[in-house]
Amino acid sequence: MTARFGQRRVALAAVGVAVAAASTSAILIRLSAAPEPAMAFYRVCFTTLLLLPLARGSGGSFSRRDLLVAGVAGLALAAHFATWFASVDLTTVAASVTLVQTQPLFVAAGAVFLLGATLGRRTVVGIALAIAGVVVLSADGLSGTVAPDPLLGNALALVGAVAAAAYVLSGRSVRQRVPLVPYVLVVYTVAALGLLAVALATDAALLGYPPREWALFLGMAVGPGILGHTLINWALEHVESTVVSVSLVGEPVGSATLAALLFGEVPGILTLAGGAVVVAGIVLVAVSRE
Repeated sequence: MTARFGQRRVALAAVGVAVAAASTSAILIRLSAAPEPAMAFYRVCFTTLLLLPLARGSGGSFSRRDLLVAGVAGLALAAHFATWFASVDLTTVAASVTLVQTQPLFVAAGAVFLLGATLGRRTVVGIALAIAGVVVLSADGLSGTVAPDPLLGNALALVGAVAAAAYVLSGRSVRQRVPLVPYVLVVYTVAALGLLAVALATDAALLGYPPREWALFLGMAVGPGILGHTLINWALEHVESTVVSVSLVGEPVGSATLAALLFGEVPGILTLAGGAVVVAGIVLVAVSRE
């Protein structure tokens, strides 16, 4: 009992570290001058390379169907990164990170339409609440915000959330049969190849960057990639998924705070109000689906 309690405390601390690390993702994107497809490609590529040493002895085997599903999940993850990275440079950090965090809403909706699940009353209320918040938040794009193209940026963040939900839903069954590291290595490899194709199609430069840019690419992989997503996946084995889901809504708060401190980017009143309503809806959905 004492050992389990201690492990849970470590897992909760890991969740805190993961949320803090994930909060730096949008900041690192803003600090980089590289094209978004190149940034996204190197983040996934470096994350994959950093995870390779863990593959030895991790076990796990893929059936042909599991490989196909993992490939679909990888393409969905590539779409998530491609659209969200573009979003960060078009709208405010607060809006982009809040909207991309609506992923649980689309997971819940996808589970209904694709898996035949049913939604409880609190889940429906949470989704409706979050949608209302999205409308309010996106209205900030009409109120003179300093972002380059807030409406397009907000839309891309929502597309990124849908793609992230597709990544989660498509890989859910495979993760029950295949250990984490082999699974994510296949998914990340496919995602990296997809993002490489996007970079090549858009003529995004892949070489010739100064050391600062390479350091930022590596930071995206180590911080949000390894310390963020990897720790979250590990923590899910030791704490309730509700605790993790609710904790993740701290990412928009952390990102918005860092953006205000580093870039002087203070969210407008509609972004703050709408973001608060979106977060409340996400929390309600996360709690009701446990």
